[in-house]
Amino acid sequence: MKKVKLGRSKIEVSALAMGTDLIGSKINQETSFNLFDFFRDNGGTLVDTANFYASWLPGCKGGESETTLGQWMKERKNRDEIVVSSKLAFDYPGCDGGLSAVEIQRECEKSLKRLQTDRIDLYYAHRDDHETPLEEIMEAFDGLVKAGKVRAIGASNLFLWRIAEANAISRIHKWSGYSVVEQRYTYLRPRHGADFGPQIFISEELKHYARIYDVALIGYSVLLQGAYTRSDREVPTQFAGPDSDERLRVLKAVASEAGCSLSQAIIAWMRQSDPPILPIIAGSKIEQLRENIAALDVTLSSDQMRLLDAAGNPVVKQGWIQPT
Repeated sequence: MKKVKLGRSKIEVSALAMGTDLIGSKINQETSFNLFDFFRDNGGTLVDTANFYASWLPGCKGGESETTLGQWMKERKNRDEIVVSSKLAFDYPGCDGGLSAVEIQRECEKSLKRLQTDRIDLYYAHRDDHETPLEEIMEAFDGLVKAGKVRAIGASNLFLWRIAEANAISRIHKWSGYSVVEQRYTYLRPRHGADFGPQIFISEELKHYARIYDVALIGYSVLLQGAYTRSDREVPTQFAGPDSDERLRVLKAVASEAGCSLSQAIIAWMRQSDPPILPIIAGSKIEQLRENIAALDVTLSSDQMRLLDAAGNPVVKQGWIQPT
């Protein structure tokens, strides 16, 4: 699998990440191990987890994903081959959430124990905490980096102004800053005022910030849980509308011309975008991972990229703007 550098962190990872929110819970251990094996056998190295996965499911209390990943790495003796990213800040049984210095230190130790490792390669603030001063948050993260327990830190589901302010504070104090941002992203664009709860969509402003400051962007929910391809799943209401209708029409045309699936076209488009956005893929079956990994063999032409980028955009004709 192709490799890329994660922004200024310089950590090298596979061009696709494997998501694990249902690993070890809805997806049992045997199937989870098989999925991990397939991902690794095909060159995958970046595995994305979090401390509270999957506490929202009946019978789960959080930590199931990290625990299963840790057991797999121990059994396969491949910890040094895997780039582990984990997160904190959401509450779950035994954890109040937030980003206080005490919470960051405590949750890091709990994640290290569940993962059966001595370091987390990429550690995210999974949501914001406006009750804790940014100085306290960033100094605590920097302390983990200096202690060798974390290699780099990232932000997920934070507004751009908070990311920029946190990184400015870190530069002043010579602390480690956010070198990676993981937000929700897909080919379809959200409707104005779309509400994703605590999740934040990658914006054009964030892309501009990432270009200037060499921040790596990672996207989750990129395939909308099958809504692009499954007849039994509708496009989420946050995206529904004329813009998405036009973008879906163009996506289907480009995928047909490129000889690939819609999912593969989306992954290729993300990776070839400026700045490139690294997709997190997931699935409960090997076939799903196989199709998504095969997207790395798809290269879209410059004309195809322009068509995908421009779909749904207004155009100027004779001094006035009309939809395409």
